[in-house]
Amino acid sequence: MTDATRRRGAAPVGYLAELPEVEARAVLFLRLWCEGPDARAEVWNDFAAALGGEHGREALGAFEQLCAMTTTEGRRPLMRHGVGCRCIGADEAAFANLVAAAAEGEWEDAMLLATLLFRPGRSPVVADLARKVGLALQRMALRAAHGPSRPSGIETPRTLH
Repeated sequence: MTDATRRRGAAPVGYLAELPEVEARAVLFLRLWCEGPDARAEVWNDFAAALGGEHGREALGAFEQLCAMTTTEGRRPLMRHGVGCRCIGADEAAFANLVAAAAEGEWEDAMLLATLLFRPGRSPVVADLARKVGLALQRMALRAAHGPSRPSGIETPRTLH
């Protein structure tokens, strides 16, 4: 595998602030989850605060399964940007689109998007987890409508690439 192939999924394709709420949260939470235990606690706190203990635990369980599969069963290593980075990489965009499509009930699109990150045989499991996560993120976004419109750490860019 060449160095360019290993980094292919990190190519910037947009800005976090340009994503719809559900997709922005999916990317930010993926980044946090990959950062380690302290950052994972932030994800849990966000799920629990928005969804309550029981529903938050269910949503977090689906999210953790999806992230674990993403980092261990992917077609190649998932490339991501740092937690504070304003850009989104190609792999992160694919992840965000997968979660959004699944949450919207676009099953065929979700299955196709899953094949960008996983082997085709894993697509049904991945799409189902993405649906659960996406629906939870939709509920979180609705509840946040009366508060800040974006998760912390997501700023509107002043310039484009």
